[in-house]
Amino acid sequence: MPQQSSLRAALPRAQHPTAPPPEPRRIVFLAHRDLGNPSAGGSELLVDRLADGLTRLGHQVTLLCGGPAAHRDYRVVSAGGAYGHYLRARSAFARQVGETDLLVEVCNGMPYLSPLWHRGPTLCLVNHVHTDLWSMRFGGPLAPAARLGRRLEHWALTGARPDGLLVAVSPSTAHALHGIGVERDRIRVVHNGVEEPGPHTGRSPEPLFVAVGRLVEYKRIDLLLRLWERVRPVTGGRLVVVGDGPERIRLRQLAGEGVEFTGHVSEAEKHRLLCAAWLLLHPSAVEGWGLVVTEAAARQTPAIAFDVPGLRDSVMDGVTGVLASGESSFAAAWCTLALSTRRREVMGKAAQDRAARYRWDRTVRQFRAVAAEAVRGWSP
Repeated sequence: MPQQSSLRAALPRAQHPTAPPPEPRRIVFLAHRDLGNPSAGGSELLVDRLADGLTRLGHQVTLLCGGPAAHRDYRVVSAGGAYGHYLRARSAFARQVGETDLLVEVCNGMPYLSPLWHRGPTLCLVNHVHTDLWSMRFGGPLAPAARLGRRLEHWALTGARPDGLLVAVSPSTAHALHGIGVERDRIRVVHNGVEEPGPHTGRSPEPLFVAVGRLVEYKRIDLLLRLWERVRPVTGGRLVVVGDGPERIRLRQLAGEGVEFTGHVSEAEKHRLLCAAWLLLHPSAVEGWGLVVTEAAARQTPAIAFDVPGLRDSVMDGVTGVLASGESSFAAAWCTLALSTRRREVMGKAAQDRAARYRWDRTVRQFRAVAAEAVRGWSP
């Protein structure tokens, strides 16, 4: 009898049928847009790289999103239009997705209310908290919509799943989450990555300054255009604005001499512009990380940005670029670096060295570990 007892102790215990698997195989991302959407930005690129990387590691990945859905190596399902899909996400999930081991909700402002209709392990992926951006986007007569948006976002991040894990893309985002009441032990930081940039295509012989991003209010390209009028007489050259968005017409009307708007460009053209640029200019009011900063850094192009959440993580002040405290210091740094080839080269090399630490394969591995943790920690 003692031998039988010791034998039973040595055998692996059978897993309870309802226990979650040790690692999620079927992963669903619930996000606002697919990367192929004309309005796609850094958040969509992050989700695409995660979904693609997890697929290559053997996971079955589905992206459930709004708007157009492009063909990819992982499955992409459109739940409806840009805003209607928030209401249709539940039925689209039940009809076209079904069983899943992990639901990853990209909590990027307006929530999907998934805790009300999904039972199972869930992970919340947060680029940045929109607290102050709601009033910037919905002002005046739309102020009630801003208040509602803030409350819904706060509920989704703090109260919807009080024991669930959240992935923040930067220490700034983690700090903001803690500031609205999320316990620190629920937050995991997984940084964005960057592609290997390929051969450098050459720096512009004439001053060339580049800004890249969606043309929306909080990116503050209008501020950049005002500063350009102060900087241009000192530096000369061109200011190229890459991207599109609802602010495009207004910004074109504000633009002065030497400003070029490219709209959307290919990855090859973005690579060429970031290689050619003397400086990347990023006047945004807030970011989760500021992916384009790392993309420019990989091409030895330093950045000038404001000392705001996210950008204070992606820019090392005085090392890989400059963090300005206000408009005057932004303009001063812009002029100073434009006139000093040596300083730009030193910062550009430091930026490239730092960017080498951020690669998408590392991002995918870190996210995969958190996904497994989220599944193990879930209790029905």
